[in-house]
Amino acid sequence: MEPVLLRETREGVATLALNRPRQYNALSSALLAALHAELDALAADESVRVVLLTGSGNAFCSGHDLKEMRALPSRAEIEALFGSCSAMMQKLVALPQPVVAVVNGLATAAGCQLVAQCDLAVASADARFAVSGVNLGLFCSTPAVSLSRNVGRKRAAEMLFTGDFIDAATAQDWGLVNRVVPADQVMEAALSLAEHLKAKPREALALGKALFYRQIEAGLAAAYADASRTIACNMDSDVAREGVDAFFAKRPPRW
Repeated sequence: MEPVLLRETREGVATLALNRPRQYNALSSALLAALHAELDALAADESVRVVLLTGSGNAFCSGHDLKEMRALPSRAEIEALFGSCSAMMQKLVALPQPVVAVVNGLATAAGCQLVAQCDLAVASADARFAVSGVNLGLFCSTPAVSLSRNVGRKRAAEMLFTGDFIDAATAQDWGLVNRVVPADQVMEAALSLAEHLKAKPREALALGKALFYRQIEAGLAAAYADASRTIACNMDSDVAREGVDAFFAKRPPRW
């Protein structure tokens, strides 16, 4: 049988592909377990500078595997499944590398959550997004966490309360994705963004990503205090000293 998650690593860029195309890459327990394992491995792999996350076939991710979820016999097992998914989403944030969602098609429910939880997102022009659980009597509570931290409150509420789809252009306008490109260029555009990110110092990006997520949930005074400590530590690093010296010497930095 085909693995439920594919990984390819090339020149510092790791591409993870959800690989259940006949199920529109629904997040089964096996796929969640595979994602946990790969994210743990990537966190410890200093050779990987950027992570791309995409779907096999014509969909990015349709959310949880409803057949599997409906068959679970107890609330405790259902809670464990959602807990595993929530922990996986938080690993994306904790990962030192930037994570780019490469949205090659449909992204619904927890699939839309996955787009929102990645640091950046490049979408195919024909991609569509929805948190449509409400149409099944199942409010998308966990997707609401990342969605409401990416788009404005009223827009997040509209998506969650109506379950309606939005297109890629609307997703970009609302802040859910960064870039929208023709369908046949989506991976090329994501790799171009990855190359741009690779040119930055790994240490500075890892430090900055961690600070970004810490401060965004903090009060203003605490956020500034944390940011001040972080930038002082950064300025005292070899990476920053080399960057500043190179700027004044009008030469490329040697990182």
